[in-house]
Amino acid sequence: MFSDPKKSKPTTDQNQQNRIAAGTIITGEISGKGCFRIEGTLEGSLKTPGKVVISEGGLVNGTLECENADIEGKFRGKLFVKGVLSLRSTANIEGEVVAGKLAVEPGAVFNATCEMNGGVKPLKKDDEKRSA
Repeated sequence: MFSDPKKSKPTTDQNQQNRIAAGTIITGEISGKGCFRIEGTLEGSLKTPGKVVISEGGLVNGTLECENADIEGKFRGKLFVKGVLSLRSTANIEGEVVAGKLAVEPGAVFNATCEMNGGVKPLKKDDEKRSA
């Protein structure tokens, strides 16, 4: 007779896909909660807690901050990836990169300073015994 109103499930914004289509040029600052696929050109900055894919033919010239990135196109500027940065064979990167993990396919162009964050294990000291 008396029932609690059904609670709607919260939608996660990170599952939503934002797309900058080929032939589109955006100049400015973008921030969002979902994932981004860039097939056109972005001149400026993009910040998202989701994944960013720069397709072959896509170009980002500026600053990019994201959780994971998969790059097939061109990137010039400062790139901050908390998780995995994957560079496909057609990728062309120039600038500064800070990433948690880096995966590079043969053929990718990577002309950048790179800093790795996260799972770095300390080297053993000379006075520690080595196991045989």
